[in-house]
Amino acid sequence: MSEEDFNLYAHFYPQFVRHADDELLCTGDGRAYRYRDIDTTSASIASYLSGLGIAPGDRISVQVEKSPESLCLYLACLRAGLVFHPLNMAYTAGELEYFLNNAEPAVVICDPSNEAPIKGIADAAGARYVFTLDGDGDGSLMRHATETTPDFGIVRRAADDMAALLYSSGTTGVPKGIMLTHANLLRNTEALVESWGFTNGDRLLHALPVFHVHGLFVAIGCVLLSGASMRWLSGYSVGEVMRYLPECTVMMGVPTYYTRLLGNGGFGKQHTKNVRLFISGSAPLLEETFLEFEQRTGHRILERYGMTETNMNTSNPLNGDRKPGTVGPPLPGVEVRITDDDGNKLAVNEVGNLQVRGPNVFIGYWKMPDKTAEDFSEDGFFNTGDKGKIDEDGYVSIVGRAKDMVITGGLNVYPKEIELFIDDLPGVSESAVIGVPHPDFGEGVVAVVVPESVEALRESDIINACKAELANFKVPKRVVFVDELPRNTMAKVQKNLLRETHQDLLSR
Repeated sequence: MSEEDFNLYAHFYPQFVRHADDELLCTGDGRAYRYRDIDTTSASIASYLSGLGIAPGDRISVQVEKSPESLCLYLACLRAGLVFHPLNMAYTAGELEYFLNNAEPAVVICDPSNEAPIKGIADAAGARYVFTLDGDGDGSLMRHATETTPDFGIVRRAADDMAALLYSSGTTGVPKGIMLTHANLLRNTEALVESWGFTNGDRLLHALPVFHVHGLFVAIGCVLLSGASMRWLSGYSVGEVMRYLPECTVMMGVPTYYTRLLGNGGFGKQHTKNVRLFISGSAPLLEETFLEFEQRTGHRILERYGMTETNMNTSNPLNGDRKPGTVGPPLPGVEVRITDDDGNKLAVNEVGNLQVRGPNVFIGYWKMPDKTAEDFSEDGFFNTGDKGKIDEDGYVSIVGRAKDMVITGGLNVYPKEIELFIDDLPGVSESAVIGVPHPDFGEGVVAVVVPESVEALRESDIINACKAELANFKVPKRVVFVDELPRNTMAKVQKNLLRETHQDLLSR
């Protein structure tokens, strides 16, 4: 085993010492926390949990509202070598039952309002303890922790020791537990701090949820490894972002955050004068959003690409050309390639399977060795399930998900290509292209379109425009108009819901 201590908290800790009396975060309601405060509270939580006999490697399942104390809980798990298992607050009891039975946590921490039903599920799953923590930082966990002496150190961790267990969305099949190690998180955070130029002079506007890679590992990791600070918002609201953005130097968000800002007529350069970097991820950024944001503010949004299994893989450059519609070249230490279905590497600008290899890539799926083996090549590349291409400058473009590919009459249709075309048509705000059962072709192409205004768009207008520019097999057989596309909490379009809703459309 390497002599290096890979515990992520051990690498954050020098900043906790160096900036002990500096503000780490300030909430939307004005509560300020120094680096010293967060370190002490995380030590108290770690000390209390360890005192209960909770050991390194044990899972801690957490379904709580975002708060400074929830951050301290995450850090406590890191320093004690416990495996942090964050859960979306939107998960239902049925979903939680699956996650807890699969993860087998030693401890479950939930909002006080959900304690009774969750305790029943947790007990059945074999959890030893259930504690509560609310959005104000109150609950049984903190009451116990504040009574515990904060004299806990940092447990040494090896490269392959698990730091976090996150589950896939489960939009298709059974959700898979994704095992991320301390080394995965450490090496990826180091690459991001270097690539995005984070320093202790930065202040991040943090409005993201903290049950997901983007808000939990990417945003928080960059701050803590560089000694920066945060305006810590419990959620996203245009008003709060416009209020606090002038005091910040960096903002991370999903595309919806930026489109909602642009939807406010008062938003402009006066709000962004101190910002050096806007970052977007978790879902594709429309080129029109990129261009409008630049026109309105003078800033070119930096788009990057990652996924739960790999953290971040690529990023448009901090200094250099940020190409709209691309997610940039690979990050330091990360290899990316495009292959055909037989594993052969494809040429520049050819569309194929996007694979990645590097220290950022997870070690496998929890309790699923066969699925793990299936998703890795013999030479160690992870098959992301995304379709992409790499241009002559090394910039990666995501064409679409393999699972979203439509096969009609034996021919492959990549939805992203059609979506980009339809999105550029007059009167279209955005679109999603899906495949639904077709009695003759197996699958038929259907476009679900959000119009820009109440003025009627006609189905025939979109179909005829597609016929003029696209091969016939790519042309939607039907166009459905909706007020908005269904999205999950990270703003990704839920195409599985669209497919379910319209599964009989072409059989009528």
